[in-house]
Amino acid sequence: MSVLPDLHLHYVQACQNLSQPENPFIARVLQEADKNEEISTKGFTLKLAGNNHLVPVPRVTDDDLGVLVSVLGQAAFVTGLDLAYNLLTDTGAKTVATFLQENSTLRYLNLMFNDIGTSGAELIAGALHSNQSLVHLRMTGNKMGNQGGMFFASMLKINSTLEKLDLGDCDVGLQCLVATAIALTQNKSLKAINLNRPLLSSQQEETTVHIARMLRSNSSLVELHLGKHEMKSFGVERLCEALYKNSSLRYLDLSCNNIICDGVKFLGELLKRNQTLEILDLNANRIEDVGAIYLSEALSTWNRSLQVLSIVSNNITGKGLVALAQAIQSNVKLSHIYIWGNKLDRSTCMAFSELIGMGRLQLGCTDVVPYEVDGDVFLAQLSHGLPRHHYWAPRCAAVAPGAANASLEILTVSQY
Repeated sequence: MSVLPDLHLHYVQACQNLSQPENPFIARVLQEADKNEEISTKGFTLKLAGNNHLVPVPRVTDDDLGVLVSVLGQAAFVTGLDLAYNLLTDTGAKTVATFLQENSTLRYLNLMFNDIGTSGAELIAGALHSNQSLVHLRMTGNKMGNQGGMFFASMLKINSTLEKLDLGDCDVGLQCLVATAIALTQNKSLKAINLNRPLLSSQQEETTVHIARMLRSNSSLVELHLGKHEMKSFGVERLCEALYKNSSLRYLDLSCNNIICDGVKFLGELLKRNQTLEILDLNANRIEDVGAIYLSEALSTWNRSLQVLSIVSNNITGKGLVALAQAIQSNVKLSHIYIWGNKLDRSTCMAFSELIGMGRLQLGCTDVVPYEVDGDVFLAQLSHGLPRHHYWAPRCAAVAPGAANASLEILTVSQY
């Protein structure tokens, strides 16, 4: 029988030694961890996220973090640390950087939506030059700016361990995206990167051109998020040209861009020739019926690799949605489709009701469910999607994790 860790006891002693008041949230989480008999052998993720809707918690500060890492230095079985939505600043980032340089067991670190800026990003990225254990890092929502993002781009030229990096909503700019694309032409270890919502002043889509150029030579990247890049038909065409020669990318996120039917024509041609892409997210664009028909033609006849298609909020009417429903009937590989936010007329409701009724489309694999009123069939929304809970945790477990976050079930890039 394994000896139980004494994380809480070490924490209390560390607080006394450093004359630091205890954080009751950290104390409670460590007490619960001490009761888990398996963590010393199987590894454990310490969840200290400050966005718990059900139980308000005192958020972790820089001072709290200093005490915590002194405890974790003695706990090799803690392989993951979730510090999202807390009050960590560049001072806390310095503590994190020192910990990463000294620690050789931490594989997952979530720092999303703290107050870490450019100098903090420099320290953390610098620590990853020598760290050989961290596999997944989330910096989402920390306003590090373009210069902070440049430090991570430089890190990618050196680090050969990191597999997943999230720099979404970090206010990075054109120079950072270009530098990151250049770094990924050489990096052979990174499998997933989130570059959502950069701050771009130019309308020339230079960043998309550089990312496309990277995809021509990169053979390790599996998951790529390019949401809110103001991408138009020109950028989509460049990406598709690159993906004709790419055989590694499985998940392409182009959500919240300016893609219309002209851009989807290139995606349709890509799907006819590319047989590796498994997840395509076109959420919140404007492909309309013409774009939906381009996709349905490719999926019904040519493509046999795509498993998931999200076309939520794309101004598609019954004509385009029915065409996609018919494509699903002939394409046995396509298992997930998300259509809410379009114009769900009577023909759409009937088509998807039939797919669900015959068992071709499972309820856990779509975001609509049929119901009947006075003999007429309608569709209601389900809380299902790709990264449905990317930024927040649901208040209850009413939705199965596999349905609410389908991408994690279909395409697991790494353990975390």
